[in-house]
Amino acid sequence: MSMLTPPGMGGKYRITGDKYPRMRPPRRRARLAAAVVASVAVLGLVGWGTLQLIDVFTGGGLKTTAAGRKTHCRTEVATVARAKDVPAPGRITVNVYNATKRGGLAKQTADELKKRGFRIGAVGNASKDFDKKVKGTGVLLGPAAALDSSLPVLGTQLAGAEQRTDAGRKGADLDLIIGDGFKGLAEPAAAARALSALSAPSPAPSADTAKKGC
Repeated sequence: MSMLTPPGMGGKYRITGDKYPRMRPPRRRARLAAAVVASVAVLGLVGWGTLQLIDVFTGGGLKTTAAGRKTHCRTEVATVARAKDVPAPGRITVNVYNATKRGGLAKQTADELKKRGFRIGAVGNASKDFDKKVKGTGVLLGPAAALDSSLPVLGTQLAGAEQRTDAGRKGADLDLIIGDGFKGLAEPAAAARALSALSAPSPAPSADTAKKGC
């Protein structure tokens, strides 16, 4: 009996030859695992590519919320044309005062403003605070609320005039105080262009779009 014959086999089974089989696990399971990993990787790349295409065509991005979820948000800000909120000349009452030594300027200027659509209030000589003290073209005086509304509208009629506000002033009337440098109101065509530019529409963010960088 050979020394390689297992005990109790009675020599029935013999191992011959000088090469012995190597004990290795079957390869099928390893191949299956590799195939699964490769499939997951491919699906992940496809999904990532799809999200990128969606972002390109929709202009969206990913936003992380407080709860940790990622949601899409738009990064473009649409604009709409919105007219500036300035009053028409017919809604503005102007008091015209003459602070110069030249007579008749207040009435002459008031009549011209009336032709251009403004309402006319008081007309006369300037008070002691301004009489003979305005060296420039003139002073436009109004309440604080008029700074970005009626004062600029009146300013289109008198280029170079100083615009002032008085916080304690009551009412919405404006004062046009004629100074020594006054040579007349702006030409009607130039004043009309300035008024048109003042009330022209300007871009503003629309209410239904998200802010950039949401």
